[in-house]
Amino acid sequence: MSPALTIRPYSEGALSQAAAKLRAGELVAFPTETVYGLGADATNADAVAGIYAAKKRPSFNPLISHFPDRDAAAKHAVFDARADKLAAAFWPGALTLVLPRQADSDVCDLVTAGLPSIAVRVPAHPMARELLRAVGRPVAAPSANRSGKISPTTAAHVAQSLGNAIGMILDGGPCGVGLESTVIDLTTDRVVMLRPGGVTADQVSELLGTDVVMAESDDTAPKSPGMMTSHYAPGLPVRLEATTADPAKYGHEVLLGFGDCNTKGFDAVLWLSKSGNDIEAAANLFAKLHEADQSHFAGIAIAPIPDKGLGIAINDRLKRASAPRAPHDAK
Repeated sequence: MSPALTIRPYSEGALSQAAAKLRAGELVAFPTETVYGLGADATNADAVAGIYAAKKRPSFNPLISHFPDRDAAAKHAVFDARADKLAAAFWPGALTLVLPRQADSDVCDLVTAGLPSIAVRVPAHPMARELLRAVGRPVAAPSANRSGKISPTTAAHVAQSLGNAIGMILDGGPCGVGLESTVIDLTTDRVVMLRPGGVTADQVSELLGTDVVMAESDDTAPKSPGMMTSHYAPGLPVRLEATTADPAKYGHEVLLGFGDCNTKGFDAVLWLSKSGNDIEAAANLFAKLHEADQSHFAGIAIAPIPDKGLGIAINDRLKRASAPRAPHDAK
């Protein structure tokens, strides 16, 4: 029988309890600056298997290991000069590096999906870093939601998606960034962006003095989370680049608005950002998708968002949210 779900606002006692549960092989959801993560001791294969079971996540999809600082991550991942530059510039923060795995790393193979690489991140959220220091082990933590569904930016989103599949949520309030981390693959001579996020390709390219290659979606053997064609999916159908309402064709839709968009004819409007601010839109994206998905409308229409800056990452998430559902997403 699954344990009753406990949601605890941040306190020293709550954090100590969460750390103890993680060290004991239990699952704990906790906040980061990007989205809420579903954490397990990355060195404990049984605990990590619990992540896949709770999320109903395909086991060929690797997980990100989280650390309190760069030196802790370097015990498990091989850093070259490029990785050190990126870590110095963007850690702690919303950047994940896929690096060669250290030969003596005790992170279990289920975390890395059997690959010779490991995805590592140092989150910026102070509660997350305090928790990671208290655990004293790498913590594998994908987003705390059912696989393929909308990512959670509040403790309530986690509870709604996972319920008693997990035992504890450490509640740190809404996430500030609202989009998952950028993922950069440095396992070859090329610099490859596996998933766009708040750290842009231009920033990486300028820092490293080299081009950044954008990876294609991979539904069979992804090197990082967020590469599946269908991901972040609401239950309602999603229509992108919606400039006009058409109830006869699409039914009665709720519009996610951005900037100076056309709202005429839509039954309701939820604003990502009235001012057209991509940072505000990113922070609101998953919360507004959750809200729209709980409505009585036939679908969700998305106003056009310029494909530049943080808009690239927003559009990446929306494209995957609107994609045809993969078989495991239909469960």
